[in-house]
Amino acid sequence: MAKVVNLNRFRKDKARSEKRALGDSNAAKFGRTKSERTRDEMEQSAAERHLDGHRRDADPEDPKGDPA
Repeated sequence: MAKVVNLNRFRKDKARSEKRALGDSNAAKFGRTKSERTRDEMEQSAAERHLDGHRRDADPEDPKGDPA
């Protein structure tokens, strides 16, 4: 014989597991500490400064500012 299942309990368990999975994926995507965010911002700004330091002087008549 088949086991009797309470459908309300099954529905609530399923909803809980879906919420847990969504929360876990959001934590992996957005859950970073302040020091990690600060470190990433510092690395990004250092990379931009490095590239800007190697940029050629732009043509003053070029409206885009692209190197000549």
